[in-house]
Amino acid sequence: MGVDVRGISAYRSVLALPGVGAVTAVSFLARLPASAAAITLTLHVVLTLDQGYAAAGVVGAAATVGMAIGAPLLGRLVDRRGLRTMLVLTLSAQAVFWGVAPVLPYPALLVGALLGGLLGVPVYSVTRQSLAVLVPAGRRRPAFALDSMSVEISYIIGPAVGALLALQASSAAAMWTVGAGWLVAGGALMLLNPPTRMPDTPGGGPPPPVRQWLDRRLLGALLATTAAVTVVFGTELTMIAGLELGGNAGWIPAVNAVWCVASLVGGFAYGAARRSRPLPLLVGCLGVAALPVAFAGPWWSYALLLVPVGLLIAPSMAASAETVSGLAPDHVRGLVTGLHGSAITLGATIATPLAGLLVDIASPAVAVLTVGAAGLGAAILVALLSRPGPGASRYPLSGFSTDLGETTSQ
Repeated sequence: MGVDVRGISAYRSVLALPGVGAVTAVSFLARLPASAAAITLTLHVVLTLDQGYAAAGVVGAAATVGMAIGAPLLGRLVDRRGLRTMLVLTLSAQAVFWGVAPVLPYPALLVGALLGGLLGVPVYSVTRQSLAVLVPAGRRRPAFALDSMSVEISYIIGPAVGALLALQASSAAAMWTVGAGWLVAGGALMLLNPPTRMPDTPGGGPPPPVRQWLDRRLLGALLATTAAVTVVFGTELTMIAGLELGGNAGWIPAVNAVWCVASLVGGFAYGAARRSRPLPLLVGCLGVAALPVAFAGPWWSYALLLVPVGLLIAPSMAASAETVSGLAPDHVRGLVTGLHGSAITLGATIATPLAGLLVDIASPAVAVLTVGAAGLGAAILVALLSRPGPGASRYPLSGFSTDLGETTSQ
């Protein structure tokens, strides 16, 4: 039986749980340097090293690959040794990288970005892992909706501050500020030390056999996560390309702001809703909502057509986190949450070059039609994977039914 809370009372109920408010606040603080990192590195490579945007993209790709590899490994470290051990390692690595990055030549910066991503603080994974422990299964929807809205707000503030510092002061000042932000936020997270596993769950030891937890439902949830991020990042790039090619580049910030506000509204509504919605349904709707963007022309048409997409972004990501948390056995919660982070990173890694290539060889319309159709196709496949089968209950997972979108209270 689900918890019957409506409207803003759903958020009050979740934030009143011990530790949830503190985790939400500290994770938002930690997401500011995380969201500012990419634009800061890009402007440093372009403006200070004078290497061009292609070279900047390679640095960003190196950091992304590092994060995709490192997230599950760091998650397993949390499972075995605890959160603080992982934070000591990653914060030390971030202090070194951001401290020396402004003076590194381009080849060394490329290697440093890879290693920095590999040992990056997995703030997104840690936050969702802690929320899954602190919040009962039937009340996680508003908690993860708040988390998704926090991401949106951080990406409004962080990149703007990073760009302002790089352009008005220097890229070195911006990079050192990002490093200092990591130390402050990471230190606060270390002091808070939120729980990452249920009480009395033993840590350490070898992980259980993969077949006990990496079933088709979890694979489906990870695929849906990658598909959702692919749609979002692909649509964003095609919006930017479409406005630039149409001579409306000056309207990009305004259109992006409309999109972000729509996502915040959608996330709030999803968290306040009485019932969860199946993850495949949300991802499929996200893909369908992206298709009409192919018909956009003037800047205002982009703003209007992106509203339905925006309304589904935060709900899709919140449902993704809620679903994965319900499928994660506690003894490998960090590892599974790390795989979820890697699925998000993989979606971004796929979307940007794919959409960019399609824009170059065809048009922004073809690009957004492709990513939208890919999202819809992946959602259909995930829906098939989530159907009960002969082995659906062989390894029962607390708080999660055979439907990917339905959690139950404990």
